[in-house]
Amino acid sequence: MRATDIIMKKRGTQIRTEDGRQTLSGSTTLSAEEIAFLVKGYVDGTIPDYQISAFLMAVYFNGMTFEETGILTDCMLHSGDVIQLHGYEKDGLTGPFVDKHSTGGVGDKISLPLAPIAACCGIQVPMMSGRALGHTGGTLDKLESIEGYRTSLSPDEFRALIARTGYAMTGQTKEIVPADRLLYALRDVTGTVESVPLITASILSKKVAEGSDCLVFDVKCGSGAFMKSLPDAKLLAEFLVKTANAMGKKASALITNMSTPLGRKIGNFLEIEETVECLKGKGPADVMEETYALAKEMVLLGGKAASDEEAEQMCRNAVDSGAALEKFLENIKDQGGTPEKVLEQCGKRRSAFKTELKAEQDGFIFIDAYKTGLAGVTLGVGRNKTTDAVCPDAGMILHRTSGEYVKKGETIMEIFGKNDGCLGEAKEALGRAVTYSPEAPQKSPLIYTVIK
Repeated sequence: MRATDIIMKKRGTQIRTEDGRQTLSGSTTLSAEEIAFLVKGYVDGTIPDYQISAFLMAVYFNGMTFEETGILTDCMLHSGDVIQLHGYEKDGLTGPFVDKHSTGGVGDKISLPLAPIAACCGIQVPMMSGRALGHTGGTLDKLESIEGYRTSLSPDEFRALIARTGYAMTGQTKEIVPADRLLYALRDVTGTVESVPLITASILSKKVAEGSDCLVFDVKCGSGAFMKSLPDAKLLAEFLVKTANAMGKKASALITNMSTPLGRKIGNFLEIEETVECLKGKGPADVMEETYALAKEMVLLGGKAASDEEAEQMCRNAVDSGAALEKFLENIKDQGGTPEKVLEQCGKRRSAFKTELKAEQDGFIFIDAYKTGLAGVTLGVGRNKTTDAVCPDAGMILHRTSGEYVKKGETIMEIFGKNDGCLGEAKEALGRAVTYSPEAPQKSPLIYTVIK
């Protein structure tokens, strides 16, 4: 068996049509053995980057069947260690184990308030998160803006913290799904990130490896998402849910709006700060709505409520009672941070390098999520490549957001950078992210639909 032959099967054959144009035809479905050969070979180094790059490009253009996607997911899952949560009932791991995954966005800090809320409702949440890449933020970077917070947990630590608090937040180790770690980096530099089968395999291999029984997916749609259109987002959501079901996991997916930034604060520690506000019941309306919607799905999938209404009320009670905030602070302490210091820093901790974006004219504004995210990378919120450092105190505070009316000269947002030199470029980019209209725009839904 040769990698070249497998790649050519997926790529198809170049033919010339009657009018003289060249096209590819005849892409062939790959067998389980062929997919396993490629994954194993890439992980052990016998198949080089350039051949896997060709394979990724073939998949990008020709897609994969549902069966192929399931096989790829399983091969990636078993390329390394799998965390076992079942069999530890005597240690407090009683389940149900439910996790949520977002396809990424700007200002998307939902995982942070979501996990303690779900834990308060009797769900145990094993959450394996990622880092910022490109214009999208990363949960691990936000957590690591908390001084001392450890995101690298051993399987035993991971299990112990879930049993103690109801949830734990960890990053992907070299031993867990190494195939995804390698393929993710290669997808980024080969322009194949948006491939639905590759996204599905990447997400599910990590989520199954962490031991979850049920999965809730937040599939973003809009300018700031990988899936720009609603049909593309629905396709990905269906792939995720069906593949998860085929692997024996209960799943559902919410398709949510990522045309404009989520919340009022964008940046690593700034989003920790907004998480605290949400858990006090004082967060922005869009963040609260999406958090409750996703938490409700987790409670329902975990069998802790009999109806949508009951599940949502349980989630709201967790916030209103203060229990969810206490659980969040408990997790900070358990993973190495100092809760009292975090609370003290809220509202005060900012980068010293600051400027403001003021309204250029009167009107209703719209803030584009993608352009805002790119400006965030310039400021130091995110990274262009995995080795880039991020600035924990960089970011933006939105004093006005999409759909609101501004007068010329009013402050739209405060801007905080990693250094003085980045502020001018970022401010110009953010100026281009804001558009003005004399009439109030029609409000788009935050949650488009639920796929089950």
